[in-house]
Amino acid sequence: MSKHSHREIDPVTGHETTGHDWNGIKELNTPLPKIVIWALILTFVYSVIAWILLPAWPIGRDYTRGLLGLDQSDIALEDYRALATKRQDWLQPFENVDFSALQADDVWQNNALPAAQRLFEDNCAVCHGMQGRGIQGFPVLSDETWLWSGTPEEIAQTIRYGINTDSADTRYAEMPSFNWMERPDRVALAEYVVLLGDGSVKPNAAAATLFSENCAACHGEAGIGGLENGAPALNDSSVIYGQDFSTVMQTLWSGRQGVMPAWTDRLTQAEINLLAFYVSRLGADEKQVAQ
Repeated sequence: MSKHSHREIDPVTGHETTGHDWNGIKELNTPLPKIVIWALILTFVYSVIAWILLPAWPIGRDYTRGLLGLDQSDIALEDYRALATKRQDWLQPFENVDFSALQADDVWQNNALPAAQRLFEDNCAVCHGMQGRGIQGFPVLSDETWLWSGTPEEIAQTIRYGINTDSADTRYAEMPSFNWMERPDRVALAEYVVLLGDGSVKPNAAAATLFSENCAACHGEAGIGGLENGAPALNDSSVIYGQDFSTVMQTLWSGRQGVMPAWTDRLTQAEINLLAFYVSRLGADEKQVAQ
Protein backbone atom coordinates (compact mmCIF):
# COMPACT_ATOMS: atom_id res chain seq x y z
CA MET A 1 0.00 0.00 0.00
CA SER A 2 1.27 3.47 -0.82
CA LYS A 3 0.15 6.93 0.19
CA HIS A 4 0.33 9.77 -2.34
CA SER A 5 1.23 13.25 -1.27
CA HIS A 6 -1.70 14.73 -3.18
CA ARG A 7 -5.30 13.77 -3.84
CA GLU A 8 -6.85 13.41 -7.24
CA ILE A 9 -10.30 13.22 -8.77
CA ASP A 10 -11.51 9.79 -9.91
CA PRO A 11 -12.43 10.16 -13.60
CA VAL A 12 -15.27 7.59 -13.38
CA THR A 13 -17.19 8.75 -10.29
CA GLY A 14 -15.98 12.30 -10.04
CA HIS A 15 -15.21 11.81 -6.35
CA GLU A 16 -11.97 12.88 -4.78
CA THR A 17 -9.67 10.07 -3.72
CA THR A 18 -8.21 9.73 -0.23
CA GLY A 19 -4.71 9.24 -1.51
CA HIS A 20 -4.63 5.57 -0.46
CA ASP A 21 -3.72 3.03 -3.07
CA TRP A 22 -3.97 -0.78 -2.63
CA ASN A 23 -2.14 -2.41 -5.48
CA GLY A 24 -3.64 -0.03 -8.01
CA ILE A 25 -7.03 0.18 -6.36
CA LYS A 26 -7.63 3.74 -5.21
CA GLU A 27 -9.84 4.56 -2.23
CA LEU A 28 -12.56 7.10 -2.94
CA ASN A 29 -13.47 9.78 -0.45
CA THR A 30 -17.18 9.11 -0.95
CA PRO A 31 -19.43 11.62 0.84
CA LEU A 32 -21.93 10.42 3.44
CA PRO A 33 -25.33 9.68 1.82
CA LYS A 34 -27.79 12.53 2.24
CA ILE A 35 -30.45 10.22 3.67
CA VAL A 36 -28.11 9.34 6.53
CA ILE A 37 -27.37 13.00 7.17
CA TRP A 38 -31.09 13.83 7.26
CA ALA A 39 -31.78 10.88 9.54
CA LEU A 40 -29.15 12.15 11.98
CA ILE A 41 -30.57 15.68 11.83
CA LEU A 42 -34.15 14.45 12.41
CA THR A 43 -33.00 12.26 15.28
CA PHE A 44 -31.23 15.18 16.91
CA VAL A 45 -34.24 17.47 16.44
CA TYR A 46 -36.60 14.85 17.88
CA SER A 47 -34.29 14.37 20.87
CA VAL A 48 -34.28 18.08 21.65
CA ILE A 49 -38.09 18.24 21.36
CA ALA A 50 -38.49 15.13 23.53
CA TRP A 51 -36.15 16.56 26.18
CA ILE A 52 -38.38 19.65 26.35
CA LEU A 53 -41.81 18.01 26.20
CA LEU A 54 -41.33 14.65 27.98
CA PRO A 55 -39.83 13.48 31.30
CA ALA A 56 -36.15 13.14 30.53
CA TRP A 57 -33.43 14.45 32.80
CA PRO A 58 -32.66 12.98 36.23
CA ILE A 59 -32.12 15.60 38.92
CA GLY A 60 -31.03 13.85 42.11
CA ARG A 61 -33.93 11.72 43.32
CA ASP A 62 -36.39 13.40 40.97
CA TYR A 63 -36.54 14.12 37.24
CA THR A 64 -37.77 16.81 34.87
CA ARG A 65 -41.44 16.41 34.04
CA GLY A 66 -41.40 18.09 30.62
CA LEU A 67 -43.89 20.66 29.31
CA LEU A 68 -46.54 17.96 28.68
CA GLY A 69 -46.35 16.81 32.30
CA LEU A 70 -46.65 13.14 31.36
CA ASP A 71 -46.10 10.54 34.09
CA GLN A 72 -45.99 6.84 33.17
CA SER A 73 -46.89 5.78 36.71
CA ASP A 74 -50.11 7.84 36.53
CA ILE A 75 -50.94 6.37 33.13
CA ALA A 76 -50.32 2.83 34.40
CA LEU A 77 -52.47 3.51 37.48
CA GLU A 78 -55.32 4.79 35.32
CA ASP A 79 -55.11 1.69 33.12
CA TYR A 80 -55.13 -0.52 36.21
CA ARG A 81 -58.20 1.23 37.63
CA ALA A 82 -60.01 0.79 34.33
CA LEU A 83 -59.13 -2.90 34.30
CA ALA A 84 -60.15 -3.33 37.96
CA THR A 85 -63.51 -1.66 37.26
CA LYS A 86 -64.10 -3.96 34.29
CA ARG A 87 -63.19 -7.04 36.37
CA GLN A 88 -65.41 -5.89 39.22
CA ASP A 89 -68.46 -6.10 37.00
CA TRP A 90 -68.22 -9.88 36.70
CA LEU A 91 -66.53 -10.48 40.07
CA GLN A 92 -69.25 -8.72 42.05
CA PRO A 93 -71.59 -11.76 42.23
CA PHE A 94 -68.86 -13.71 44.06
CA GLU A 95 -68.68 -11.43 47.07
CA ASN A 96 -71.14 -13.78 48.78
CA VAL A 97 -71.10 -16.79 46.52
CA ASP A 98 -73.04 -20.01 46.91
CA PHE A 99 -70.34 -22.62 46.28
CA SER A 100 -72.88 -25.44 45.89
CA ALA A 101 -74.63 -23.61 43.08
CA LEU A 102 -71.28 -22.66 41.62
CA GLN A 103 -70.21 -26.29 41.28
CA ALA A 104 -73.25 -26.98 39.12
CA ASP A 105 -72.82 -23.93 36.89
CA ASP A 106 -70.69 -25.06 33.95
CA VAL A 107 -71.10 -21.74 32.11
CA TRP A 108 -69.68 -19.76 35.03
CA GLN A 109 -66.85 -22.21 35.51
CA ASN A 110 -65.79 -21.93 31.88
CA ASN A 111 -65.76 -18.12 32.12
CA ALA A 112 -64.24 -17.65 35.57
CA LEU A 113 -61.74 -20.49 35.96
CA PRO A 114 -59.16 -18.94 33.58
CA ALA A 115 -59.15 -15.83 35.80
CA ALA A 116 -58.98 -18.05 38.89
CA GLN A 117 -56.01 -19.90 37.45
CA ARG A 118 -54.22 -16.59 36.88
CA LEU A 119 -54.93 -15.61 40.50
CA PHE A 120 -53.42 -18.88 41.64
CA GLU A 121 -50.34 -18.48 39.46
CA ASP A 122 -49.79 -14.90 40.65
CA ASN A 123 -50.32 -15.49 44.37
CA CYS A 124 -49.96 -19.18 45.26
CA ALA A 125 -47.78 -20.98 42.74
CA VAL A 126 -44.49 -19.62 44.10
CA CYS A 127 -44.98 -21.79 47.21
CA HIS A 128 -47.38 -24.53 46.13
CA GLY A 129 -46.22 -25.03 42.54
CA MET A 130 -47.95 -24.17 39.27
CA GLN A 131 -50.13 -27.29 39.49
CA GLY A 132 -50.58 -27.13 43.26
CA ARG A 133 -48.34 -30.15 43.81
CA GLY A 134 -46.34 -28.43 46.53
CA ILE A 135 -42.64 -28.22 47.25
CA GLN A 136 -40.71 -29.11 50.38
CA GLY A 137 -42.04 -27.04 53.26
CA PHE A 138 -45.31 -26.20 51.51
CA PRO A 139 -48.30 -28.56 51.32
CA VAL A 140 -49.72 -30.25 48.24
CA LEU A 141 -53.07 -28.81 47.15
CA SER A 142 -53.83 -31.23 44.32
CA ASP A 143 -54.67 -34.33 46.36
CA GLU A 144 -57.58 -35.24 48.63
CA THR A 145 -55.68 -34.84 51.92
CA TRP A 146 -56.07 -31.46 53.63
CA LEU A 147 -54.66 -29.90 56.77
CA TRP A 148 -58.16 -28.56 57.31
CA SER A 149 -61.27 -29.32 55.33
CA GLY A 150 -60.92 -29.13 51.55
CA THR A 151 -64.32 -27.51 51.00
CA PRO A 152 -64.29 -24.13 49.21
CA GLU A 153 -65.69 -22.43 52.32
CA GLU A 154 -62.88 -23.72 54.55
CA ILE A 155 -60.21 -23.02 51.94
CA ALA A 156 -61.50 -19.44 51.67
CA GLN A 157 -61.17 -19.15 55.45
CA THR A 158 -57.53 -20.26 55.27
CA ILE A 159 -56.74 -17.89 52.40
CA ARG A 160 -58.49 -15.02 54.13
CA TYR A 161 -56.79 -15.24 57.53
CA GLY A 162 -53.72 -17.41 56.90
CA ILE A 163 -51.96 -19.84 59.23
CA ASN A 164 -50.08 -18.71 62.34
CA THR A 165 -50.48 -15.02 61.42
CA ASP A 166 -51.33 -11.99 63.54
CA SER A 167 -54.98 -12.15 62.48
CA ALA A 168 -57.44 -12.89 65.29
CA ASP A 169 -59.12 -15.50 63.06
CA THR A 170 -55.95 -17.21 61.83
CA ARG A 171 -55.52 -20.95 61.67
CA TYR A 172 -53.07 -22.33 64.22
CA ALA A 173 -50.79 -25.29 63.56
CA GLU A 174 -47.61 -26.21 65.37
CA MET A 175 -45.59 -29.37 65.75
CA PRO A 176 -43.96 -29.31 69.21
CA SER A 177 -40.38 -30.36 69.81
CA PHE A 178 -39.76 -33.85 71.20
CA ASN A 179 -36.17 -33.15 72.21
CA TRP A 180 -37.12 -34.21 75.73
CA MET A 181 -37.60 -37.78 74.51
CA GLU A 182 -34.77 -40.28 74.89
CA ARG A 183 -32.87 -40.73 71.63
CA PRO A 184 -33.61 -44.49 71.26
CA ASP A 185 -37.32 -43.67 71.51
CA ARG A 186 -37.01 -40.86 68.96
CA VAL A 187 -35.18 -43.20 66.58
CA ALA A 188 -37.85 -45.88 66.97
CA LEU A 189 -40.62 -43.31 66.48
CA ALA A 190 -38.93 -41.84 63.40
CA GLU A 191 -38.56 -45.29 61.85
CA TYR A 192 -42.23 -45.97 62.54
CA VAL A 193 -43.32 -42.70 60.87
CA VAL A 194 -41.17 -43.46 57.82
CA LEU A 195 -42.92 -46.82 57.44
CA LEU A 196 -46.31 -45.10 57.77
CA GLY A 197 -45.56 -43.18 54.59
CA ASP A 198 -45.06 -46.25 52.39
CA GLY A 199 -47.76 -48.34 54.10
CA SER A 200 -45.37 -51.02 55.37
CA VAL A 201 -45.79 -50.31 59.09
CA LYS A 202 -46.95 -53.14 61.32
CA PRO A 203 -49.75 -52.22 63.76
CA ASN A 204 -48.22 -54.31 66.50
CA ALA A 205 -44.76 -52.78 66.10
CA ALA A 206 -43.05 -51.80 69.32
CA ALA A 207 -43.05 -48.11 68.31
CA ALA A 208 -46.82 -48.18 67.73
CA THR A 209 -47.31 -47.49 71.42
CA LEU A 210 -44.92 -44.54 71.25
CA PHE A 211 -46.86 -43.16 68.30
CA SER A 212 -50.22 -43.70 70.02
CA GLU A 213 -49.09 -41.96 73.20
CA ASN A 214 -47.29 -39.02 71.61
CA CYS A 215 -48.54 -38.43 68.06
CA ALA A 216 -52.00 -39.91 67.54
CA ALA A 217 -53.78 -37.11 69.41
CA CYS A 218 -52.98 -34.80 66.49
CA HIS A 219 -52.14 -37.08 63.55
CA GLY A 220 -54.70 -39.82 64.24
CA GLU A 221 -54.12 -43.43 65.21
CA ALA A 222 -53.23 -44.45 61.67
CA GLY A 223 -51.49 -41.18 60.84
CA ILE A 224 -54.43 -39.99 58.75
CA GLY A 225 -54.01 -36.37 59.87
CA GLY A 226 -56.24 -33.98 61.79
CA LEU A 227 -58.61 -31.77 59.86
CA GLU A 228 -59.41 -29.63 62.90
CA ASN A 229 -55.89 -28.98 64.14
CA GLY A 230 -53.90 -28.74 60.91
CA ALA A 231 -51.81 -31.84 61.64
CA PRO A 232 -50.69 -33.34 58.30
CA ALA A 233 -51.35 -36.92 57.26
CA LEU A 234 -48.36 -39.22 57.69
CA ASN A 235 -49.72 -42.21 55.79
CA ASP A 236 -49.24 -40.92 52.25
CA SER A 237 -46.46 -39.46 50.11
CA SER A 238 -47.57 -35.83 50.39
CA VAL A 239 -45.69 -34.93 53.56
CA ILE A 240 -44.87 -31.24 53.86
CA TYR A 241 -41.28 -31.45 55.06
CA GLY A 242 -40.42 -34.95 53.84
CA GLN A 243 -40.69 -38.34 55.47
CA ASP A 244 -37.22 -39.75 55.17
CA PHE A 245 -35.55 -40.78 58.43
CA SER A 246 -33.22 -37.79 58.83
CA THR A 247 -36.00 -35.27 58.15
CA VAL A 248 -38.36 -36.92 60.61
CA MET A 249 -35.60 -36.95 63.23
CA GLN A 250 -35.05 -33.24 62.66
CA THR A 251 -38.78 -32.61 63.00
CA LEU A 252 -38.93 -34.55 66.27
CA TRP A 253 -35.96 -32.64 67.65
CA SER A 254 -36.87 -29.10 66.57
CA GLY A 255 -40.60 -29.16 65.89
CA ARG A 256 -42.27 -27.30 63.02
CA GLN A 257 -44.32 -24.15 62.66
CA GLY A 258 -45.14 -23.07 59.15
CA VAL A 259 -46.76 -19.77 58.22
CA MET A 260 -49.18 -18.95 55.44
CA PRO A 261 -49.86 -15.22 55.06
CA ALA A 262 -53.34 -13.75 55.30
CA TRP A 263 -54.53 -12.43 51.95
CA THR A 264 -57.29 -10.03 53.02
CA ASP A 265 -55.06 -7.02 52.41
CA ARG A 266 -54.09 -8.15 48.91
CA LEU A 267 -57.17 -9.87 47.48
CA THR A 268 -60.82 -8.85 47.53
CA GLN A 269 -63.49 -11.07 49.03
CA ALA A 270 -64.65 -12.03 45.54
CA GLU A 271 -61.11 -12.93 44.48
CA ILE A 272 -60.63 -15.05 47.61
CA ASN A 273 -63.85 -16.96 46.90
CA LEU A 274 -62.83 -17.43 43.28
CA LEU A 275 -59.40 -18.68 44.31
CA ALA A 276 -60.85 -21.00 46.98
CA PHE A 277 -63.14 -22.62 44.42
CA TYR A 278 -60.21 -23.12 42.04
CA VAL A 279 -58.02 -24.69 44.74
CA SER A 280 -60.87 -27.00 45.83
CA ARG A 281 -61.00 -28.33 42.26
CA LEU A 282 -57.29 -29.09 42.02
CA GLY A 283 -57.63 -32.39 43.84
CA ALA A 284 -60.67 -33.46 41.83
CA ASP A 285 -58.99 -32.52 38.55
CA GLU A 286 -55.82 -34.39 39.52
CA LYS A 287 -57.85 -37.51 40.39
CA GLN A 288 -59.75 -37.30 37.10
CA VAL A 289 -56.50 -37.07 35.12
CA ALA A 290 -55.09 -40.08 36.98
CA GLN A 291 -58.14 -42.15 36.08
